[in-house]
Amino acid sequence: MDVSKFKNVTQKLSFFKDYSFLLTPIVIAAVALLVLVLSMLMGSRLRKKMLKTSVSMGNKVMSLSKNVVPSSQWQVEQAYQQIHQRDANETALLAKQTTQRELLSYKLFPEPNESSTLIFDEFGRRFRSALEELLVRINARDCPTEAELERATTGSVVGNRDSSRRSTYSGSRFPQDAEHYITDALCRQKAESASVYANAADLAGYEFWKEYTYSGMEQALKDCWYWQLGYWITEDVVDTIDVLNASSKSVFTSPVKRLLAVSFGADGKTADSPKRKGKSARSAESGLGRETAYNEPSYVRTLSDGLTIPCTARISDDVLDVVHFRVSVIIDSKEVFSFMKQLCSGKEHIFKGYYGLSEPQTFKHNQITILSSNIESIDLEDEMHKLYRYGEAAAVRLDLICEYIFKKDGYDEIKPETIEEKEEM
Repeated sequence: MDVSKFKNVTQKLSFFKDYSFLLTPIVIAAVALLVLVLSMLMGSRLRKKMLKTSVSMGNKVMSLSKNVVPSSQWQVEQAYQQIHQRDANETALLAKQTTQRELLSYKLFPEPNESSTLIFDEFGRRFRSALEELLVRINARDCPTEAELERATTGSVVGNRDSSRRSTYSGSRFPQDAEHYITDALCRQKAESASVYANAADLAGYEFWKEYTYSGMEQALKDCWYWQLGYWITEDVVDTIDVLNASSKSVFTSPVKRLLAVSFGADGKTADSPKRKGKSARSAESGLGRETAYNEPSYVRTLSDGLTIPCTARISDDVLDVVHFRVSVIIDSKEVFSFMKQLCSGKEHIFKGYYGLSEPQTFKHNQITILSSNIESIDLEDEMHKLYRYGEAAAVRLDLICEYIFKKDGYDEIKPETIEEKEEM
């Protein structure tokens, strides 16, 4: 073994021995430095965690403390709920009022207050009179009758002074050209004097009550009830025409030129309806109108009961009564959608109580939905238009099938028991 190397090692170890008193402080300092470094690292993580949780939670608490619900908040909420309930009640009341309508007779429903069957004849007269008054209100007239045309086109002109001297055409018709000119002049005169063409016989029920025959109390009461509904529906159609034609005094300038019909039947006509006297064959050519006399309104109780499958899927139930109807008009082609919009808009009506004894109130109703529509061009030379003058605007025929809804709680108090019994069957 190399002694010199051993001596060197011994000398080095003696150095550590000489300074061994410094070893403890050095170790302590190293440990302290390590602890400090670890503390700094852990402190950074802790700080991040605190910012993420504790500080964030503190900020949230501070924010919530600024929005503390006051102790009286329940009173505010109660007031809000009362307003909400009042709104709901008012909505329900308005819906009910739509069906609270003025009656043609206050002697019939829910049961007649007279034993005489003449009470039903009285209802029929009022029904017909009410339809006539509706047409007067919209300044409606029809085209010239056959009698008027006959008088106008038959030469019976008296000379200037000698009553025994008559025109060459006395007692006979004018030449064809002159007859055509006179007919056209008479037709134009009719159009200029009316705001719309219409005839009460084109409105369902008018001819029915003209030829009404009593057939038993139950059936008579049923007829009166359903035709009361029919009158309300017809009234809304006429009101629609009234609004659109309000600024017009002549068919030539009116948006709605002619009311062809309001009806309730499946095809708008029946085989046994009475023919209207004093009219030419054109009267039967409308496809509706004169043929609608016995098409009584009725409730739609199944989807197959109505005039079409309703897009609304509404049928009569515990809340609503549903009736389908048809309306056909000749109208300015630019006013088709205006007519449809107005037909479905809100309208006003008068209510005098269920028995007509209360102070009149003005309510609003909006009960019509259009289920289907059809627009057709018209041939002015066709028999059904030959004696009508619609003006320069392009006119079209508009046929609508509509739905009319009644709120049951609006008139259940006066609905005849026979109607309700039938509904329950």
